[in-house]
Amino acid sequence: MRRVPDNARSRAAQAAVALMLAAACATEAPERPDDTPRPAETPDRGDPPAVLEEPVDVATDLEVPWGIDFLPDGSALVTERDSTRVVRVGPGGEVTEVGTVDAAVPRGEGGLLGLAVHPDFPDEPAVYVYATAADDNRILRMPYAEDTGLGDPEVVLDGIPKAVVHNGGRIAFGPDGLLYAATGDAAEPRTAQDTDSLAGKILRMTPEGRVPDGNPFDNLVYSYGHRNVQGLAWDGEGRMFATEFGADAYDEVNVIEPGGNYGWPEVEGIGGDDRFIEPVVVWTPAEASPSGAAIAGDALWVAALRGERLWRVPLTGDAEDPVGEPEALYVERYGRLRSVAAHPDGEELWVGTSDRDGRGSPAPGDDRILRVPAPG
Repeated sequence: MRRVPDNARSRAAQAAVALMLAAACATEAPERPDDTPRPAETPDRGDPPAVLEEPVDVATDLEVPWGIDFLPDGSALVTERDSTRVVRVGPGGEVTEVGTVDAAVPRGEGGLLGLAVHPDFPDEPAVYVYATAADDNRILRMPYAEDTGLGDPEVVLDGIPKAVVHNGGRIAFGPDGLLYAATGDAAEPRTAQDTDSLAGKILRMTPEGRVPDGNPFDNLVYSYGHRNVQGLAWDGEGRMFATEFGADAYDEVNVIEPGGNYGWPEVEGIGGDDRFIEPVVVWTPAEASPSGAAIAGDALWVAALRGERLWRVPLTGDAEDPVGEPEALYVERYGRLRSVAAHPDGEELWVGTSDRDGRGSPAPGDDRILRVPAPG
């Protein structure tokens, strides 16, 4: 792992950082991409890190929890990728099924993926999900009430390319009240550079799925050149951070700019090409395969699948050099980590494991949601 400082954006410094990365990895075994199964192994339940208190279970015995978003009462709605259920997890850990999404067709990395609660809930009692359907990935909107659960879905956006792998799937409302969606290249890398395609992009839309004012290409595309984004988060200044799976070499954290080209498939990691925006953090896939992201306590928190750890990336507040040196927490203690959401009280994170996704080694009680303190 290397943080990419601002001065590394010159070609000379980029080359130096790339050489350091290559040297650090030269004696390691070849890395598997994020879409290659990991051999089964016994989860390591080592000592907890000293910097945070011990996590505690909020809920257990879930089936690949993928999307987490909170309701005003402090409970959360959670999607299960392979069961296609949406469950409500109360603050005390009680789990109640509130509905299923019949349009979702689980296969490989697809199924029932991201979830976002309307920012004006309960005045706008709507819940959004990103689902891999029979022919495409799509975003659905459903009414929700505690006493009746989820209502009938309506399609907000369809036609997002799907595949067994690289479906993206994270959705979130930004500070502007608009809905953002992360899509994958659906195993067709060339589509990521096509701004007329919905694949390999971060999309920006109104809550009704329309093109908002200010989108750079007069369509839903907000940024492009992405391989498989699965984490979206905003800091207090409105800067948008995204986590992205690389292929064989480097995973990324990017600061997203409207109209920005992030390089895939021409570049993976640090490219040294002025046509593309450089990442602010790069990791090898063995350290990360980064999925969910959240901002809490002046840090970006990133859930790592293959890396089996929670990354804490300090935020500097400096637009020119926005992150400090990342810190790895809970390494190989809870297996694959898929989701991370900041609780509205600002004092904790809810972190979802992904050990029952066909690539992990489930322990008793998996999959689970953990409550993790989020210190400043």
